[in-house]
Amino acid sequence: MITLKKGDKAPAFKAVDQDGNTISLAQFKGKKVALYFYPQDDTPTCTIQACNLRDNYSLLEQNSIEILGVSPDDSKSHKKFEVKQQLPFTLLADPNHKIIDAYGVWGEKQMFGNKYMGLHRTTFLIDEKGKIKKIIAKPKSGNHAQEIINAWNS
Repeated sequence: MITLKKGDKAPAFKAVDQDGNTISLAQFKGKKVALYFYPQDDTPTCTIQACNLRDNYSLLEQNSIEILGVSPDDSKSHKKFEVKQQLPFTLLADPNHKIIDAYGVWGEKQMFGNKYMGLHRTTFLIDEKGKIKKIIAKPKSGNHAQEIINAWNS
């Protein structure tokens, strides 16, 4: 589970995005980043969350916030999701759980009384110096963009 806390240095990473480009956290030094982890492309709640970020993307840009989505899906799946939902931000493929494990968002979950291992929907706000400003555990998928902006301004 999440062992990171506010003020910690955000774990560095490199991953391939939906277009096959290698993206690293270091590329975003000097920028505000909302690194959001979601369980799976094209599932109902993940789609609501991604579309909320898409629909409010200009507001996030006005607040100089870069959006990076991470899930265990591969870049091919991310590309389909991006095209289908017209997503204007980067989706990072993490099928080997390197980023997911570094941020501690994989763990036991429960649905309908059944326990299983899965990704905990979580967003890390990373400041211009690469430090964690805030962790949003269990973000509100339908209002996530505003949640991110409010957290940056609090």
